[in-house]
Amino acid sequence: MTLVDDPAVPAARRQALPPRGLTRWAGKIGSAVFVLWAAASITFLLQVLAPGDRATLLLNLSSGESRERTPDELAPVNAEYGFDDSVWSQYLHYLGGLLHGDLGISFQLQQPVTEIISDQIGPTLVLTLTALVVAWLFVLVLTTLTAGRRGPWGAAGSLIETVSAGLPQYWVGSILLVVFAINLGWFPVESGTGLWGLVLPVLTLAIPLSGFLGQIARDEFARALDQPFVLTARSRGLGDLSVRYRHVLRHSVLPAVTVSGWAMGALLSGAVIAETVFARAGIGQTLVAAASSRDVPLVSGIVLFVALVYTIANLVVDFLYTVIDPRIEVP
Repeated sequence: MTLVDDPAVPAARRQALPPRGLTRWAGKIGSAVFVLWAAASITFLLQVLAPGDRATLLLNLSSGESRERTPDELAPVNAEYGFDDSVWSQYLHYLGGLLHGDLGISFQLQQPVTEIISDQIGPTLVLTLTALVVAWLFVLVLTTLTAGRRGPWGAAGSLIETVSAGLPQYWVGSILLVVFAINLGWFPVESGTGLWGLVLPVLTLAIPLSGFLGQIARDEFARALDQPFVLTARSRGLGDLSVRYRHVLRHSVLPAVTVSGWAMGALLSGAVIAETVFARAGIGQTLVAAASSRDVPLVSGIVLFVALVYTIANLVVDFLYTVIDPRIEVP
């Protein structure tokens, strides 16, 4: 029992206490801020501790030639970027820049990292959000039709989910590319920006994710079928499919909704694979190119952006959790 519920607490004091929902959400936002701070600190350390001299690396990337640099060449770069300052001073400057939306300057492209990410994030967000929606459509249809059933239907649904969850994204993408793009010619080999070219990359990400989410929803669906409210719904004359869709499904998807925040982060990571296989523009391709050229500020900026999306997605999932079933309070 909390102080808000304790009858021994005077009414005036209870009114002065913050609502439990407000306190709970303040804690969640505080945790999200801590995660972002930890991610920012780690990416800063990666920049500082990366092998090689940063000024030399920057000059080599900007000039396109790899050679040793003289102190006279390195001095203006160190002065401009503050590489000669103490680590603590650089750290505070880095955090201050982040608070103002400054992720630094790309060593190779010589552009602000925020501008590069904003130019490339659109296709990636379209890909990942569409994949999440498609994965959930697969889960809802397959779970509603087959979960909790005995015989071939239930076994087939469980088998499909188990196999899908274990498929590597790179393997799925390669098979879809060879079969449907190269051999059959139904889809373009290079994804491009068209809607038709989005189909195979989306399926590459959605198929394994749907298997994982479906396994979680299936177990909960089977448990929900044994609850008293199902018997009550059937006694009112509702058919089996109606009971499953209108009553059981809402309870069974809650655990799967909980991991959807993690799924969004996983899809952003998987976008690197999908965009590489299908030669699709996006932040994944940008990350691969930046890692290959050791463009540390750009890699760090993308990592921070993914961490930001992950934390926001988890907050949204917590909100949706209570929307789906208002009786539940998210701890």
